[in-house]
Amino acid sequence: MTPATPGNLDALEARYQIGEVAERTGVTQRTLRFYEEKGLLTPADRMEGGFRLYSEADIAHIELIRKLQQLLGFSLAEIKEMVEAEETRAELRAQRERAQLTGEPEDHATILPRAHKTLRALKTQLAVVEPKLQQLNELKTDLRERIGRVETRIAELDKELAARPVPAR
Repeated sequence: MTPATPGNLDALEARYQIGEVAERTGVTQRTLRFYEEKGLLTPADRMEGGFRLYSEADIAHIELIRKLQQLLGFSLAEIKEMVEAEETRAELRAQRERAQLTGEPEDHATILPRAHKTLRALKTQLAVVEPKLQQLNELKTDLRERIGRVETRIAELDKELAARPVPAR
């Protein structure tokens, strides 16, 4: 772990170098650089020598990307869209909270198009997830049926084996 330095955005938050993050998340350093190149990940900060520094939030973000790829088979383009929608949602929430704290009215003309864009992205994500869930449920049903058939066959074989006379020695 790299200690926080005054140059960090949040000097109280721990930062991790790329090798530490790669080891912790199970992805290669090359993959982390690729995620950054494709806009899926932006390191929180850089050290003076240009070394990337990652926060706990970045690590959670990397783990989410991996889950979306591995569990749901999302493409990097689909993941990028999801990431962008989540970032927009976070920005909108932050704007609303700032407006509530300061008492200033929200700029609805700016917020509304972004909110619509976020809603469209969320609906697209759901449209991608639902068929995958259906396929997973079908696979689960098929696997349970196979397990049942194998368990039945094992029970039959056990019965047959128990019914056979023991050969004399």
